[in-house]
Amino acid sequence: MKIKCPTCRQKTDWLNNPFRPFCSERCKLIDLGAWASEKFVIEGKLDDEADNDASEKEINNA
Repeated sequence: MKIKCPTCRQKTDWLNNPFRPFCSERCKLIDLGAWASEKFVIEGKLDDEADNDASEKEINNA
């Protein structure tokens, strides 16, 4: 099965591809660098931040 690399959009094989879903180690590292430099982020709070907010609300309501 052929897929498009998320970085360069080149078609690449899914099976027997050690870098999947990327076409190469280069594209894999480009993606990793984007996450490390916070170019990509997942919106929302971390679990421990949500727990702290809940604890603060309980304290304030007491």
